[in-house]
Amino acid sequence: MTTHTAMPNHKVHEGRNIKRFREMLGIKQDALAFDLNMSQQAISLLEQKETIDTPLLQKISALLKIPVEAIQNFDEEQAINIIANTVNTVNDNATGQVFQINPTINTSEKWMEALEEIKRLNEDKIALYERMLKEKDDMMAKYEQLINNR
Repeated sequence: MTTHTAMPNHKVHEGRNIKRFREMLGIKQDALAFDLNMSQQAISLLEQKETIDTPLLQKISALLKIPVEAIQNFDEEQAINIIANTVNTVNDNATGQVFQINPTINTSEKWMEALEEIKRLNEDKIALYERMLKEKDDMMAKYEQLINNR
């Protein structure tokens, strides 16, 4: 059973959050499925579930390198409201210039930097998998050639 520290009346859809984070990181369902020893269809169904069992959620968060709490508490509507409320527009009447002040920009930039780094690491992982598959295919071709030459 999953426990939440979310606020009352705060509907969080963990499956949808997994999908959002996975997509932000550029990870395909089948890649996540492979790492979890599941089928792509199982991941698709998982992303439709409102709550995910804690042990599985912990595995997924470890693979995505995102805290469990981020998946459990991320609410897109609330995030949009926070961003809208923290971005203030200032109009300088003397010059006619518009300035935007965002006191949370450092946090946002850090999140984006972290997500970019995770995405890069996952791209490296995908490249490694592709090289390993090519090596396996090359080895299989050599074995087939050896067998056929007998």
